[in-house]
Amino acid sequence: MDIAAIPVLSLTDDPASFSAAIGASFRNFGFAMVRDHGIDADLIARGWELNKAFFALPEEEKRRYYKAEIFGQRGYTPFKTEIAKGADRHDLKEFWHVGRDLAPGSALADSMPANVWPDRPEGFHEVFSALYAAFDAAGATILSRIAVHLGLDAHWFDPEIAEGNSILRLLHYPPIEGATDGAIRAGAHEDINLITLLLGAEEAGLELLAKDGTWKSVAVPPGAMVINIGDMLQRLTNHVLPSTTHRVRNPDAQRAAHSRYSMPFFLHLRSDFWFKTFPQCVSAENPDRYPVSITADDYLNERLREIGLKK
Repeated sequence: MDIAAIPVLSLTDDPASFSAAIGASFRNFGFAMVRDHGIDADLIARGWELNKAFFALPEEEKRRYYKAEIFGQRGYTPFKTEIAKGADRHDLKEFWHVGRDLAPGSALADSMPANVWPDRPEGFHEVFSALYAAFDAAGATILSRIAVHLGLDAHWFDPEIAEGNSILRLLHYPPIEGATDGAIRAGAHEDINLITLLLGAEEAGLELLAKDGTWKSVAVPPGAMVINIGDMLQRLTNHVLPSTTHRVRNPDAQRAAHSRYSMPFFLHLRSDFWFKTFPQCVSAENPDRYPVSITADDYLNERLREIGLKK
């Protein structure tokens, strides 16, 4: 399979140059790759260790942290619960969600559940709270560069994501054993949020759907992150920045006995944010696709129903 020719950018580059380069990459692929993102390598390594340690726990113990009433938004979600929008087979994965800790009495508490923390492995709470904060900061910097590319003030998004419903997802795709009933590890989908920051996984499998209709592999250099556009930013930009379909393919036979672990960070808007298409992204050739405004929370809940987490 061909490898997508996504450029690898450095967050230490001149901000104006970075803004132009990431904008071009997003317009071409819906994806970019970024190194020198500022997240501590030792913290990331500890996160991988604890990710693996948690999912190695007995199934009964993990299910103690499954809270069906909050629709998978915090804590544990069991294997084969989530399904890609429009798919007929559930994804072959289990995951854990870490969200934002709100200040007591926050007006957003009704739309953002409190975090759930496991008793073990030791250090889970501390490490993933720190990783969440680090991803949040890196994502805000990258989003500020995207804002400049769109002709906005660099700080335009700051108040809209300051209490955003962002999620750090810890993912485990177990080894593939026997028939998978037509499913793949993660079915073809687009992310709902503004942007996704994804640390490179040890096992291959991430693929994007190119403009020519072919699937291309995403090869992430060591230490870099994959960044992709989500549906919320696609909506705000009237599809000028596209939310590209992607999937996680089942492994080749020789790798089928190996687990795949991943840690995406889904950067979200505040729950009470109202969508209004950026006027600079509307033209006679590209009329406004979204004249009716809805809130970010409405949009999120619509997608949760589509992917089977909310009934």
